[in-house]
Amino acid sequence: MSNISISGKEDNRPLFSFSKIYYYWSLLKPRVMYLAIFTSIVGMLIAPGQLSFADSFLAILAISIGSGAAGALNMWYEKDTDKLMERTKDRVLPLGLISLKGALIFGILLSIISIALLYFASNLFSAGLLGFTIFYYVFIYTIWLKKSTPQNIVIGGAAGAFPPMIGWSAVTGSLSIEISVIFLLIFLWTPPHFWALALYKSEDYKKAGIPMMPVIVGNKKTVDMIIYYSISLLLMTLILSYYYSLFFSILGLSLSLIFVYLAINLRRFIDDEINFEKKAQNLFYFSIIYLFNIFAIILVDNLIWNYS
Repeated sequence: MSNISISGKEDNRPLFSFSKIYYYWSLLKPRVMYLAIFTSIVGMLIAPGQLSFADSFLAILAISIGSGAAGALNMWYEKDTDKLMERTKDRVLPLGLISLKGALIFGILLSIISIALLYFASNLFSAGLLGFTIFYYVFIYTIWLKKSTPQNIVIGGAAGAFPPMIGWSAVTGSLSIEISVIFLLIFLWTPPHFWALALYKSEDYKKAGIPMMPVIVGNKKTVDMIIYYSISLLLMTLILSYYYSLFFSILGLSLSLIFVYLAINLRRFIDDEINFEKKAQNLFYFSIIYLFNIFAIILVDNLIWNYS
């Protein structure tokens, strides 16, 4: 039997305790969490040295919990903003399906558990880096930057670039130039990824008072910046080629060239509203595929190099 949600829509999610589990699970932003988990696993696997299977599992679990905790705290803080956006208005907090106090306690508890668990499984440095990442995402990006500057995602995007560093440091207890270059790759990937989304969701951001680039400088300048960042991704892939084999160089550069092409091609449709939104959406979805595949290629390349 279905029930009706506060939004007036039919809600086919399970009732009673199962629904609460689903609601709290959704606070973790699972789709964002999966990418953070994958990049942190790659960081662990390519790092020199190794953890035991049990410690590796606990470290990955800790990073996953930490990523979810940051998402829960972000959604707790942005409940009123989420109400205004078509993309987010059906989240559990705007619908009143979970109390704000419950979400806040949930996010804080998960943050503490994740940091303590990573310290237990690996080392103080990686646990501290995980704690800093949660702090950065919640306080620097969500609370300070997001509504105060169109550079929000440029500076705040660093939060999404930390997971492979955390994975690497869980094994080594330190960082390196190689993992720092990988950090920069995600850092440079983040603005064009989110600006592509903002190009076809600009009305949403405008209603919510979030100064994303298309809202502040318009579509043309935003596309120009996307092109510049896509070219910087190509250059970063070239730098990463120093650390990996021809396998990575060919596939990584091919993906980066496609990214550049899609960004430049987007500019051709500036005055064609319908097709422009479709092209922006295509670029947004490709950017997700791009990052996942770059890390998959890094992982496979590393395995080939170690076992050849």
